[in-house]
Parts: sequence; C-alpha cells; structure tokens
Amino acid sequence: MQQRSIYSENVWVENRLQPATVSFSNGTITAIHFEKLNGAEDFGNHVIMPGVIDVHVHINEPGRTDWEGFYTATQAAAAGGTTTIIDMPLNASPVTTTLDAFEQKLEASKGKMNVNVGFYAGLIPGNAPHLESLIQAGVVGVKCFLTHSGIDEFPNVTEKDLDEAMPIIAKYNLPLLAHCELYENEVDCDFENNPTSYKHYLASRPKQWENDAVDLMIRMCRKHKCPVHIVHVAADEALAKIEAAKQEGLPITAETCSQYIYFDAEEIPDAHTIYKCAPPIRERANNQYLKEAFLTGVLDFITTDHSPAPADLKEITTGNLKKAWGGIAGIQFLLSASWTALKEMMTLEQFIPLVTSKPAQFIKADKKGLIAVGKDADIVIWNPHSANVVNEASIFFRHKISPYIAQNLSGVVHETIVNGETVYQNESPEAQPNCLERSGKNQNKNKGQWLLRK
Repeated sequence: MQQRSIYSENVWVENRLQPATVSFSNGTITAIHFEKLNGAEDFGNHVIMPGVIDVHVHINEPGRTDWEGFYTATQAAAAGGTTTIIDMPLNASPVTTTLDAFEQKLEASKGKMNVNVGFYAGLIPGNAPHLESLIQAGVVGVKCFLTHSGIDEFPNVTEKDLDEAMPIIAKYNLPLLAHCELYENEVDCDFENNPTSYKHYLASRPKQWENDAVDLMIRMCRKHKCPVHIVHVAADEALAKIEAAKQEGLPITAETCSQYIYFDAEEIPDAHTIYKCAPPIRERANNQYLKEAFLTGVLDFITTDHSPAPADLKEITTGNLKKAWGGIAGIQFLLSASWTALKEMMTLEQFIPLVTSKPAQFIKADKKGLIAVGKDADIVIWNPHSANVVNEASIFFRHKISPYIAQNLSGVVHETIVNGETVYQNESPEAQPNCLERSGKNQNKNKGQWLLRK
C-alpha cells in the first residue's frame, strides 16, 4: 500500500493538539513530523486524531439482521468517525453465550466490516462452563444483565451465577460488564394507565434500581477481585459509589452514553418512543453530574449503546412507551453528540481521550487509540467547530429512527480512515459520502478487521 502523509495544525499527538504530519502505509503509522512535509495533504485546522472507539453497540446479526446488521452498523460508525466497535452478545440470535454461537457471529460478520469489530461473550444462568472457551476464542470481555434484558434467551444473572462466573473471568483479567438495574418490586407509578407518558416511564425505573445493582457489583468485585465495568450509568447517585470503589483500589470502570448527557427528561415529549432506553434518560440536574464525572475520572469514557429496532417494535405509531423496544440508535453520533453535550464544560484536549485512548485501554487494544509510530492507522479528520443538522438522508444505520434526527450537532467528520484506507469522505455537509455504498454490493472491499484478544 502506498504511503500517505496528512498534515494539520491540530493533530492529537503526545496528549496535545499540535501541528504535525502523520505518515502511514500498510495500515500502520510509520512516521510523525512536527512540521508540514512536502507533499503532505494539508487539512488546515481540522482535528486529526485517533479514530473513535465505541465499546458498547448491539449489531443484532445473525438472527435479527432486520433490526441492524454488520454492514449497516459499521457504515454508520464510519460516517461518524468511529473506527472500532465492540458488539454485545445480545440481541443476535443465537445470543453469544457458547463457542458455537460466537463462531456463527464471526461467520456472519465476514465481508461486512467497514470498521474494526470486537466482541463480548454473554453471561447467563448456567453458561459459566462455556466462558473459558469463549475467552480463549478472543472475546474482549463478558456482559451480564441484573434485570430482564428484553430478550428471553438472555436472562439476567443472580448473585449465585456471579459467584460461579467471576473467578473464571478474573483468571483472564477480563472485565465483566454489568447492566446495573436490580428490579425488586413493581414501582407504584401508574405507568400501566399512562403508557405514553415519559414522566411515568421514568418513574417506573427509579435510580434506586441502579444504586442497588452498583452496590452488588462493587461487593462482588471486592469478593472475587474480578474487573467490573458498569455500563451506561444514568443515575447520579451511583457516581459516589463508583468513586469510593475506585479510591478503595477496586478494579472498577464505568461509562455513560451520549444520550444520557445530550438529552434531558424535561425536554422529552410524551409518546415519543425514540427516546426510550434503559436505564431511562433522567433529568437535567442529574445529567449535569454525569458530565462532571468525566472531569473527575469517575466515569471513564463514552459509548452509544446503539440498540436499534424496526418501527413496529419501537411502537412509533402508537407512542406506547410501555410496549416499545427500549434502545436508542446512535452509533453514528458518538463523536458529534458527545462533543456537543460537553464542549461548554471541557476542552478538546479533555474530551478526545474519552472517545479514543480510554476505551482503547479498557479493551486492551494496544495499537488503537493513539497516533504514534507503530500504531494502527485508524484516524478521523473532523471539524469540531462546524455544525450540521442531522437528517434521515445522512443516516447509514438500517432504520432511520433516532432522537438525533433534527438535532444540530457540532463536529462534522471530513474523513474516516480504517487500517490506512479511507472508508468515509465527505467534502462538505451537503455532499453525499463517496466511499460508503448504501447498497452493500461491494462488501468484499470492506476495510475493517476482527479485534480478537490474544
């Protein structure tokens, strides 16, 4: 592959933005010069930084490809500047809880990856004996639910299941990712009689569910010395618990998602099921604490929890929040939505690691998340000062159902490079992308690779 050199006044190298030329060939960064080299493509003051890494997405293939699929999901990721994603073990069918199911998922992803793809195994009651083979096959972590997942074939675990599985996971120093809601009793909020009311939906999944679940995972982490990762933190009250566990020295990490810091409950209209996710998007004051937790290091990085579904499952026409599938489609907007939400309270220098090096460290992807000689040439070139209103025509994921439609998001992606090759290029907000093909006919030209843990 021919060497390419790109220059900008704002290249993220050595933990700061500075003028530099980055050269790469055969998928690897070969040189960095802190000046403009002759012949280098000049991107002015656009930011050149490592490709975004989204470690929490649901691709749903095989088995529920009508919900999404590897080709469309990775198209959307690339269009948003994301170069690596990690796929959850549900909502595919079969769920990724055995080696055979994992091999089916690998086979289903072949020739459909516009970006790099890694995988988690699933922990459900009774499958602890399968974990070792899944870990040895290359998964980068294990995911469990502490409440019903929404998929009957992926039931939640109990403390007994955690006791059985966590010593196995700890032996390999992999993280156990936990959906932290503990359902104790039906909350008396009359949601049954107000199924289109967002206020009633929010009340039906209280902060206490999150708090109790986080307490359980901290206790189990302490008991088994197994790395624990709290996914999509939504309740501000859980932050102090996570902070105390970190100060204790426990191997705990935590994330929140772009929707929890971009949207606020006060602004969500009734009967708009596009906003339904679990845990729910909470109030503005709550979400301000989530934002501040990035500055203190209590929250480690940002993800999307991309969880799409067809319109009928989202109850788009009925607006029934009680019946609607809970999940937000946002894989294309991790960079832009998160930056828009955080730009008033942090600098680019503080923001960039939250979507690059920190998630790379979490999945132990040593060659990802940094621009340095010898690292993978996964790069995004974007303008954080330019904004664009999201419309359906610009969306690459399968179903054009998302609360980000009609939002004015700061951060326009100019080019996405995966393993040294351009997978997305958009010369202006009005231009159509000329590298991704919506038809999927050229799937054999995809540039992504599997990210399997050795």
